[in-house]
Amino acid sequence: MRIASGGVQHETNTFAATPTTLADFVRDSDCGPALSGGQVIFDRYRDTGSIHGGYIAGAEAVGAELLPLLSARAQPAGVVEQESFETMLNWFLERLKQVLPVDGVLLDLHGAMVTEQHEDAEGAFIEAVRRVVGAELPMVVTLDLHANITARMAELADVIIGFDTYPHVDMHERGREAVELLARIIRGEVTPTQAYRQLPLVTMPPMQCTLREPMQSLMRRVHRLEEEPGVLTATVAMGFPFADIRDAGVSVLVTTNDDRELAIRKADELASWLWELRDQLQPQLTSIEDVIRFVNEHPADGLTIFADGSDNPGGGAPCDGTIALQAMIDAGFEGGVVGVLFDPETAKQAHQAGVGSTIPVRLGGKTDDKHGAPVVGSAYVRAICDGNFVYRGPMLQGVAEHLGLTATLVIGGVEVVVSSIRRQCLDAEMLRIAGVEPKHRRLLVVKSAVHFRADFGPLAAHIFDADTPGIHRPDFRCFDYQHLRRPIYPLDADVTWRSNNGREQ
Repeated sequence: MRIASGGVQHETNTFAATPTTLADFVRDSDCGPALSGGQVIFDRYRDTGSIHGGYIAGAEAVGAELLPLLSARAQPAGVVEQESFETMLNWFLERLKQVLPVDGVLLDLHGAMVTEQHEDAEGAFIEAVRRVVGAELPMVVTLDLHANITARMAELADVIIGFDTYPHVDMHERGREAVELLARIIRGEVTPTQAYRQLPLVTMPPMQCTLREPMQSLMRRVHRLEEEPGVLTATVAMGFPFADIRDAGVSVLVTTNDDRELAIRKADELASWLWELRDQLQPQLTSIEDVIRFVNEHPADGLTIFADGSDNPGGGAPCDGTIALQAMIDAGFEGGVVGVLFDPETAKQAHQAGVGSTIPVRLGGKTDDKHGAPVVGSAYVRAICDGNFVYRGPMLQGVAEHLGLTATLVIGGVEVVVSSIRRQCLDAEMLRIAGVEPKHRRLLVVKSAVHFRADFGPLAAHIFDADTPGIHRPDFRCFDYQHLRRPIYPLDADVTWRSNNGREQ
């Protein structure tokens, strides 16, 4: 059994000013200038908590030959340049043609990529692959929980399997599930029949978290649904709301074994569960000033985390916002740390000066004017490092990564971990390599919306969702949607949804 795999992953924030280029994919994929496949992918992802790590383990378990052709990803940012997208797609298609015939295809995509010509870039990618392999070859697609799934994607893929967790700690598991189900399809043991439902609903990241209610209970119901006779798999996609496209938002899929009526009925049931939770999926935000007061009033409680999701690079934000940092400095706060703040200019300056030096800085606030002004003053260089680390937490465990030249600065009583590469702070190793042990601090401002909870969550006594400005702010009032389908909740009042059987809810 021969199975081809690969894909391009990008979460596109259409409100971000910085476009995404081929150079970004080459840098972030760490697979060479032509984004190599084959052994490079085996070496990078084997035994890791990634989708391709799951593909590799699953292929070995079912006795299949896995042919990884391409694994391209870039940090979330603005719209992907069309030429860059087409270059990567053509690399994948040419490599696919070279390994044909195959028995099946696995596509490792995100589900929220937008290019200059494609609102639904994944749909375009899947369709191009279909033209090469034909309509009958089994194809299973894995997507992020934040996928903006379209009817086109659902129609072209035999099965779509999305992550069940946010933070995404089940990527390996979902990759393995995809291989095992694809093998059953190839062997003729099951006939996948998939039903898709799109809801008139958009939600923001904080309450999409599956470690908190109501998502925690919802996903338990999803897992019970998957155990019912005839059901092969079920997916909840909460969508990526920072994409001004028609199909942004919540959707569900249920796949059965050759039972369309059951698939439709269960998809309606799952969609109804989500619709009933719509009011509970709206976040509550807290200002940095209120959090500073809270920490000062509870000195013995341990670590408090201020989740600065508005500046989350995992959703396309610049990661150099200074609102919280400046407020901590102004308040004379002691025992706080901000991480990881993207500022290659200042990181290089600290490395040139060396540990123990005091340097003049103009820190952060350099990408745009939406996340705070640069912090101007003197900073003490406490530590420097090369930025190389390995994810040790539950998400992406075992994957080697890098932040570029990295430095820990002290401004007033606040430590700031400054990097040369823009990455979401979702693993404590990203601070520890720079000499910061988060559990020994009073307040951590983390440039993340939810992913940090997987590794930092157990260290924290309290977590607050930040009330800060930015292009990833979880507040629909801050965004001027021009292309999103309407009416849609919560942007519009009195929105109703009809299930397949015609019931209005």
